[in-house]
Amino acid sequence: MKKNVIIIFLLLTLGYNVEAQKIYATKTGKITFNASGTDQISAVNNQTDAKFINKTGQIVFAVLIKGFKFENSLMEDHFNENYMESTKFPKADFKGFVKDVQKIDFTKDGMYPILVEGTLTIHGIANPAKANGMLEIKNQKVNIKGKFKVSLIDYKIGGSYIGDKIASEINVEVDCNLE
Repeated sequence: MKKNVIIIFLLLTLGYNVEAQKIYATKTGKITFNASGTDQISAVNNQTDAKFINKTGQIVFAVLIKGFKFENSLMEDHFNENYMESTKFPKADFKGFVKDVQKIDFTKDGMYPILVEGTLTIHGIANPAKANGMLEIKNQKVNIKGKFKVSLIDYKIGGSYIGDKIASEINVEVDCNLE
């Protein structure tokens, strides 16, 4: 009898496709921003640390401020010293969740529109944030892309050129390939 119960249990469990929790991660994600006012100001950081848990939808991005690279080294110096105070506030991060993650089939390649909500911390200030984006599954890997705006006043980032040469609201793009 005991043997029959074990066989029935094994047959039942083999019939289910059990998807395990997986943590997707990268240390080479890309974040770009455009803060152009009257001057062209943009930068890229290709060292974004990102983690995503498929079962819970938890997502975390962390970036070192000094990792942003500009076309002009003088702009980079001003960005780090005068505006972002990167010695005092060396990183920015986002911690949150992909909403309705259970609607995403991680076993099939495809594109899924997502809404991400959480807390964005920049310049030592944490604020609620949300953004729309796309999550692509391809060959058991995940790519997350999104765009959002950041108001510099919300993070107490000030300077004499903000609102003139530097936009008071910057456009941010995230593009992370996670494995």
